[in-house]
Amino acid sequence: MGYGTTLTPILIILGYPPSVIVPTVLFSGFVTGLISGGFHHVFGNLSLRKGSSDRGVIFILSFMGMVGVVAAVLTSRRLSDVAVKGYIGSMVFMMGVLVYVFRNYRLRFSWPRIVAVGGIAAFNKGISGGGYGPLVVSGQILSGHGARNAVGIACLTEGLICALGFPLYLVLNDGGSWLVGNWRFFAPVLVGAVLAAPIASWTTRAIVRRADLRIIIATLTCALGAWTLWKTFHPGA
Repeated sequence: MGYGTTLTPILIILGYPPSVIVPTVLFSGFVTGLISGGFHHVFGNLSLRKGSSDRGVIFILSFMGMVGVVAAVLTSRRLSDVAVKGYIGSMVFMMGVLVYVFRNYRLRFSWPRIVAVGGIAAFNKGISGGGYGPLVVSGQILSGHGARNAVGIACLTEGLICALGFPLYLVLNDGGSWLVGNWRFFAPVLVGAVLAAPIASWTTRAIVRRADLRIIIATLTCALGAWTLWKTFHPGA
């Protein structure tokens, strides 16, 4: 989690234009999301078998992803960049706090909470390019889903959402010319992300204690939220 949330501002700091960064993040997120989801299934972090609850969660998150992206597009024109980033940073940070507070509680699984998490997280993705993974992972945990399952599902559903976003971007922005002119940039980014996918999936499996994984997720989520807020209000730092 945190792929687009961290990669996008880092590439901006390095001087690359958003016209190159956004489709690169979408394309690499699409490929690596599906690959990571497959490895998470192989390593037992999630189940794609017929009748599993994971498949239901994936469907809900993917469907709400489409709804959330549309809502984000309609809303983004009315909000400033500072307001959007401040909102996302605050929400991600608070989700991390909640995961830490309830880390030792056995929460009852809730479909309505999964629906809400899917819509809000996709709204974040559509409005800024980031803020999806941390919110989907922590939101699933707070909805009563297992921590390892939550990580695997977040990878897969983010890949599915990016699979819709990338071709749409190409259609609206002369996709053939973009691919020819920027393949030297997005190819290395994609290769690095693909190589990391199986390692990350295996690492998630290796952390067998649920409480430990929840603490790690809570810490990373809080850190990403705090970092987003810092960069929003201290852009020159």
